[in-house]
Amino acid sequence: MAGATPKLIKQLREMTGAGMLDCKNALNECEGDLDKAVQHLREAGLGKAAKKAGNVAAEGLISVLISEDNTKGTILELNSQTDFVAKNENFISLTKEITAHAQSNDIKDAETLASSKINGQEFGTFLNEKIATIGENLVARKLAAVENQVVNGYVHATGKVGVLLAATCDEAAKEKTAALLRNIAMHASAMKPTVISYTDLDSEFIESENRAIKAEIEAENDELQRLGKPLKNIPDFVSKSQLTEEAIANAKAKFEAELKEQGKPEKIWDKIIPGKIERYIQDNTQLDGRLALLSQAYVMDDKKTVEQAIAEVDSSIKLVEYIRFELGEGIEVEEEDFAAEVAKQMGK
Repeated sequence: MAGATPKLIKQLREMTGAGMLDCKNALNECEGDLDKAVQHLREAGLGKAAKKAGNVAAEGLISVLISEDNTKGTILELNSQTDFVAKNENFISLTKEITAHAQSNDIKDAETLASSKINGQEFGTFLNEKIATIGENLVARKLAAVENQVVNGYVHATGKVGVLLAATCDEAAKEKTAALLRNIAMHASAMKPTVISYTDLDSEFIESENRAIKAEIEAENDELQRLGKPLKNIPDFVSKSQLTEEAIANAKAKFEAELKEQGKPEKIWDKIIPGKIERYIQDNTQLDGRLALLSQAYVMDDKKTVEQAIAEVDSSIKLVEYIRFELGEGIEVEEEDFAAEVAKQMGK
């Protein structure tokens, strides 16, 4: 693979905010692999976490349908070529019709949808007729479904983000669980968690992020020091999965040594150390707060985590499934425009 090119350097600068020379060196070091170059810069403290550049801002809509008894949920991404068409009533109705078809026929993915029959027609024929009427290529690109004891979801007002959540709970808690899932789905649409729990994060990914996040904070501290401002704590870890009993015991011993050195009476240590341990855990679980839904500060009340908010409603509630669609996510184009990308997906 080639190394740095002017186009890749530009993309990497937009993604990370790093300098041109640093981007060039990172791309050469990583043989032109953009994702690896981003991580290389982050671990060197030269860049920030970033999404892929080059993701096209796809047009279309995300649709979410929840069954009346809140036990089934279906989410669809239907793409169009222009925002004008995506706002058209015919397109909006089509999105709802396809989502309802998928749910009523227990269709759970785009491949099964494409091979299904709708209104007595092959799905491809049905969609081609809509394309002829609407005047643009259309792609039912992504579809997913969940079924469980309680299901709910949310679509942002723009139609560009949708979330499905499923949970189990005591029978008596189903109604309040459904209401809570709606609020948590709204939270997830904005905060973009990638997993339900920190336990779902890959161990190699955690180690990689451990290096990157520490480097980010060290770089921030260099600037804070220059400005004469208080420095941030440098974490040892970034996820609760790394906080073993030994790690907590070591932290406690360190705090005790500090208090002893400061001349604090040992009889008041038990009033000070719990707060220090709590802060240590917060500092050392930053990745969980970024990516794990249950560990995030709840947008409805940021003094508690999503996990704490759930426990306050009913201790029997357990989140078991989480799906988030963002319009155009995963579509990558280089020189071609979205119309060409849609045409490619249509096989034209």
